[in-house]
Amino acid sequence: MYILVISLIIIFSILLVLVILAQNSKGGGLTSQFGGSAASNIIGVKKTGDLLEKLTWGFIVAIMVLTLSTNLITPGVSSGSDSDIIDRVGQEAPAPAPSSTLPGTDSTAPAADSTNP
Repeated sequence: MYILVISLIIIFSILLVLVILAQNSKGGGLTSQFGGSAASNIIGVKKTGDLLEKLTWGFIVAIMVLTLSTNLITPGVSSGSDSDIIDRVGQEAPAPAPSSTLPGTDSTAPAADSTNP
């Protein structure tokens, strides 16, 4: 099921790119590619723009719904209290190992003599 949803997301994404590329930002779009006025009479400029806009919004909504649904059907992740992250929330972090040197000092460097100015 998970692979099917991911495959649909990829297919819808490719179709969304193609639909967006078929549109022209200046208003010509798909109808100008089919020969201008002859295509306008057959397809109709207004109806082509409406169809491409509806397809664009349809693919966007479908991709969003499928992407959000993958959270529910992700394989290998159990929902509820069995999750490792939820189990580790109450645990304390391990204490750091004690160190003989202070941070920022080098243990191999000789200690500075504070009696001589």
